Amino acid sequence: MSPLLTSNIRRIARTSTVPTKARFSSAAHPSWSDDAYGSSLTKLFNPTEEHAALRHMVRSFTEREVEPQALEHNRSETFNLTLFRKLGSANGLGILGLTVPEQYGGTGFANAAAVAIVHEELSYSDPAFCLSYLAHSVLLCNNLAVNGSHEQLAKYMPGVCDGSQIGGMCMSEPNAGTDVLGMKSNALYDSARDGFILNGTKMWITNGTLTGKETGDLFLVYARTGEKRSDITQFIVEGGMKGFSVGQKISDKLGMRASPTAELVFENVFLPATTHVVGEINGATLCMMRNLEIERVALAAMAIGIARRSLDEMIAYSSNRPAFGKPNLFAFGQIQKHIAESYAEYMAGKCYLYGIANGLDLSTYGNGLDADGVKLYCAQMAKNVADRAIQVMGGYGYVGEYNVERLWRDAKLLEIGGGTNESHHKNMVRDLSKSGSKLE
Repeated sequence: MSPLLTSNIRRIARTSTVPTKARFSSAAHPSWSDDAYGSSLTKLFNPTEEHAALRHMVRSFTEREVEPQALEHNRSETFNLTLFRKLGSANGLGILGLTVPEQYGGTGFANAAAVAIVHEELSYSDPAFCLSYLAHSVLLCNNLAVNGSHEQLAKYMPGVCDGSQIGGMCMSEPNAGTDVLGMKSNALYDSARDGFILNGTKMWITNGTLTGKETGDLFLVYARTGEKRSDITQFIVEGGMKGFSVGQKISDKLGMRASPTAELVFENVFLPATTHVVGEINGATLCMMRNLEIERVALAAMAIGIARRSLDEMIAYSSNRPAFGKPNLFAFGQIQKHIAESYAEYMAGKCYLYGIANGLDLSTYGNGLDADGVKLYCAQMAKNVADRAIQVMGGYGYVGEYNVERLWRDAKLLEIGGGTNESHHKNMVRDLSKSGSKLE
């Protein structure tokens, strides 16, 4: 791991009395914590001392820095760029390049469980802020770290790891979402200039614009480069390149309002073949599918964070709300059902998540069945738990001050982004039908 993160973890281990069982206290109330179990579940969720310290570090940062600003930026639909840069190595936390090798300025924690921990903890307070983190750290940094050349990593990674450059990945188009291989964006090779001319439009791009006018700083862009449906190549596109612009900033979204989303336009953008092609020409489909696996694990982790916060809010409200002569709501069967079912489903999802993450190798592929499965389950679970929290809290749950309505809106995206529920159904049945063996 990077010296920065290592020193942070050592400091936490030195000063914390309970590094593996830390409790997060939100601005509103203290939290119950599944981490309080000194059991095999603790080892599942925090497989090593380094993972436990990472969780404690990010949880503390989230409580101190992320929680206080979440509601304001949701209401104003603005991205907290200043806070985002604090996640970088130049500003202290050092997790923007979490899975990037240390020699290129990253953290060197190339581990899916670490990715899950960070996304779970950030999403507890602000899923939208975490979504921008996912686009930058997983879709851009991890993708380039796995598939880029030494020269590309040496040039671009220091900036995206320290937070001076912010970006993402461009795959979806106005008429190609789940049918990603139906993309129309194309890059034609110009032999005279030894480069590609990129044209097309990409839609729903997280971190596509940081200001509402200019593009983000750096993107990995998928484009068609051959006649076959799978002839897709991945390119590096830098902010400020001639012909690269923001088509529109997408506003008035149901949820994830504090995460910037944009349509990006490419008009005759020239990309030198020797420096801006990532991996093999016509070979990016494999890169795409491999990175989708860790993306889906990260999105499932976001769902776990949303569910945990919704449970905390539900339980805290129930413990303080008198009704029908009772000091709280815990005596009522309807409330018991909402809380108990939510907890059981949350724990099932969390165990599924870390069971998969602990065995996932970021450099390989072929883990699609459970990457699809864990996101499918956790996304629906998080939305249902947030919905129950609203129901338990009644009118209070329906307003922004009490957080759960925002969590419910944010959770819906997890059933769409990174693969729709329906695409997971298709992929999972395809894989199960080909397995040819009984389930263990």
